[in-house]
Amino acid sequence: MVNGPQGYRIPLDGAPFTHYIGWMNDSLSRRQVIHGVALAAVAALFEDTVPHPIIAQTVAAPLPAIGESVDSPVRLGIASYTFRKFDGPHLIDFMHQLKTPYLHLRDVHLPVAPLEDVPAHAAAYRAAGLTITGVGNVNLTKDDDADIRAKFEYCKAAGVTLMACAASHAALPRLERFVREYDIRLALHNNGLTNKEFPAPSDVLKAVTPLDPRVGCCLDVGAAMRAGADPVASIRAAGPRLYQVHMKDVADHTPTSADVAVGDGVMPVRAIFAALAEMKYAGYVDLEYEIQPDDPMPGVAQSFAFMHGVLAGLGYR
Repeated sequence: MVNGPQGYRIPLDGAPFTHYIGWMNDSLSRRQVIHGVALAAVAALFEDTVPHPIIAQTVAAPLPAIGESVDSPVRLGIASYTFRKFDGPHLIDFMHQLKTPYLHLRDVHLPVAPLEDVPAHAAAYRAAGLTITGVGNVNLTKDDDADIRAKFEYCKAAGVTLMACAASHAALPRLERFVREYDIRLALHNNGLTNKEFPAPSDVLKAVTPLDPRVGCCLDVGAAMRAGADPVASIRAAGPRLYQVHMKDVADHTPTSADVAVGDGVMPVRAIFAALAEMKYAGYVDLEYEIQPDDPMPGVAQSFAFMHGVLAGLGYR
């Protein structure tokens, strides 16, 4: 590990980076490659910005030569729930620091009501240079026309066509009708073993497969692993029904495993990104960092650096 200012730590070797060391040139040592990838990724994230003081970096190293790279097919974004303790202006500032325009908004940053205010609030994020990729998770468990219509009107007012949701089996036929009426895609979220409706990605896929193809999956890879599912196999099984990925990492393979920064746990990040690239996934990979809500940026920055390093290791810029 290398210590950055005020204790922010950059992993340089050891288990977390073994997910993507297979690409290395034999003439380069493992430490040289990992050192270069990690530091270059962190430096790139915060170049020409004024970042959160805890994560300001003064170290940089050139990326090792790994052959000609191409633009990454994996688009990294943020699920705004990550910054749920912060208001909209702070969220915008954090997005600029992370240098990603892709933002999936939770109601804490784009309130559902009053509905007439939603377009202006959404426009403020777009005016800041951000791309709103969807809204949610939205609670769509109630099998009721009025409740469901209000949520679809919210999505329409935000000017987006994707709504990640917590749903119920009972509400699915009604939800399918609204999907057809509004031409808005639904991404049903798997919630782990604490949720009796859709604990695993396979439960979501089984439920949505008979429905309109605009009803698909929001794959939470952490909840998937806690439910005993293989996230890579789940990605391949969902195929074109995969509309969103909530990215995170977990400490171990147990049902009660704690979240950790991406790269510090057992999540097969390299295999996940490789599978998404292979299937030409058209959606977004949104980091949903649920720990340390009062000061998430150190862990978010570490996670983004690791993910950029993985993509570089796969030959993408």
